[in-house]
Amino acid sequence: MTTRRPVPVTPPLSLYIHVPWCVRKCPYCDFNSHAVQNEIPEQAYLSALLEDLDQDLALASGRTVETVFIGGGTPSLMSGNFYHRLFDGLRKRLTFADDAEITLEANPGTLEEGRFEAFREAGINRLSIGVQSFNSAHLKALGRIHDSAAAHRAIEAAKKAGFDNFNLDLMHGLPGQTPGNALEDLKMAMSHKPPHLSWYQLTLEPNTEFYSRPPDLPDDDRLWEIAQTGGEYLLKHGFSDYEISAWCQKGKASRHNVNYWTFGDYMALGAGGHGKISLADGTIKRYWKTRQPDAYLNRIGSRTAGSNRIETEELPLEFLMNALRLRDGVAEDVFSDRTGLPLTDVAVQLQKLREDKLLVSDRLQATSLGQRYLNSLLERFL
Repeated sequence: MTTRRPVPVTPPLSLYIHVPWCVRKCPYCDFNSHAVQNEIPEQAYLSALLEDLDQDLALASGRTVETVFIGGGTPSLMSGNFYHRLFDGLRKRLTFADDAEITLEANPGTLEEGRFEAFREAGINRLSIGVQSFNSAHLKALGRIHDSAAAHRAIEAAKKAGFDNFNLDLMHGLPGQTPGNALEDLKMAMSHKPPHLSWYQLTLEPNTEFYSRPPDLPDDDRLWEIAQTGGEYLLKHGFSDYEISAWCQKGKASRHNVNYWTFGDYMALGAGGHGKISLADGTIKRYWKTRQPDAYLNRIGSRTAGSNRIETEELPLEFLMNALRLRDGVAEDVFSDRTGLPLTDVAVQLQKLREDKLLVSDRLQATSLGQRYLNSLLERFL
């Protein structure tokens, strides 16, 4: 493999901010989330986030932030005033694109009257609403704190507050779910005319309650029927699956997520946040923040808990396992732009995959067959 050079085109820069608190831990959740014990220490967390950024400003290196995503946990537990002050602090330290996409995750059941309006006033212009299901029995089985009525109210409140760009988060393959149930969830979602839908299968992740005590999930035949029926319904209603588990109306893909999948850069703030940065010396590194909220709050100096360089031989797999999640893949020259490696380094593997009808001929894009066997396809680059 050739020697890597600095990436010739600076990748787009995003910012991820993690808010680790939630009302209670859901039994399927493996994210860094912690149930609130008393009150959330908003002022202390605000100070910690800005101190964290001050330590990392050199990573931005004068670049413009194109997108922001605030995830969790449940970021909508924080007040509108918290986000006003946070973005005041961020904008004093970073340059934001005029059309920056700024997304906040919000969960029904955590939103008091007027909260959405305050989020918009703080500069947030996109919401990702964690509905998961419109079936109250399934919501109860998932350990969610809201019911179907609360989900509908939250979506309409968001639209009333002026959020015309929003995502609805829905799961399928839920305990006891039938294909009819899953289709009904999609119909309920469509009644709100969302521009974007995250529709993905429930999986049992290690270190979760469901992993220790698995619920009765649909079998493979039923999961296949759910995916087929639901996919056909979404296509019929003008949605395209631009990424494995993301569907959108034309022009409404999540710019933040597309930056992930095209191997862009993203800075990280907050307890347990993860970042990826391309440096001027050719190094591409991943790094992560102190995970436990109390440790993050009380840390003095850098809150980065660790980092590692993505080695040259790892880059093709790192790049392709992201880019090939996209239905349309990426142009071939994006590989060199993002990795600093010539495409000839993987020419043999690409040619064999094209002969096997797993990749299209003129792009880094999986065929329908390649999408079906994506993990096997990626093993060629190990």
